[in-house]
Amino acid sequence: MYDGRTVNDQRPSEGRTSEDAELTGRARDGDVGAFEELVTRYQDIAFRVAWLMVRDRGDAEDAVQDAFVKAYYAMPRFRPGAPFRPWILRIVANEARNRGRSSRRREGLALRVAATDVASAAPSPEPEVLDRADVEALTTAIARLPERDRLVVAYRYLFEMSELETAAALDVRPGTVKSRLSRALVRLRAELAASGSLSEVEGA
Repeated sequence: MYDGRTVNDQRPSEGRTSEDAELTGRARDGDVGAFEELVTRYQDIAFRVAWLMVRDRGDAEDAVQDAFVKAYYAMPRFRPGAPFRPWILRIVANEARNRGRSSRRREGLALRVAATDVASAAPSPEPEVLDRADVEALTTAIARLPERDRLVVAYRYLFEMSELETAAALDVRPGTVKSRLSRALVRLRAELAASGSLSEVEGA
């Protein structure tokens, strides 16, 4: 499962989406090799989501491993044509959430891995607060947000998922993503302002 490699961004291209559809179809029919390819493609972003939830390497790795095992056995029930990435991330988040409830250990600035190159990756102008904050202040501020806010901000702006993908990963309606994201960005701005990070950037 997660092998400890450097975490890299995994934004799906149109070609990869098509390849995912082929792989998931084969995996549904019992092709272990096809499922292993899906694991290889998405283990890094799965680890980032798990770490975002529990902020502990060991718990995150265990959550990802358990999530992929559950996903493998659930593949026969996977809906043909559905996107794989939001589906697996929803399973990962659930596994990490369960582990987080029983273990609340914390690592300083653990979200740094999730925010790699966030300054250049964050779209504009809507999330301008992300562009103006340095990575260290941003990751610390995100860590202080409630779980639902951490996830929606991460899915949309750190992992650059579409609204539809984010909705699928969170298991909510697309319209709910917009409202949650709006509230999350307000809270994130408040966290940055409270730490002085946002005012320092704005005053520069």
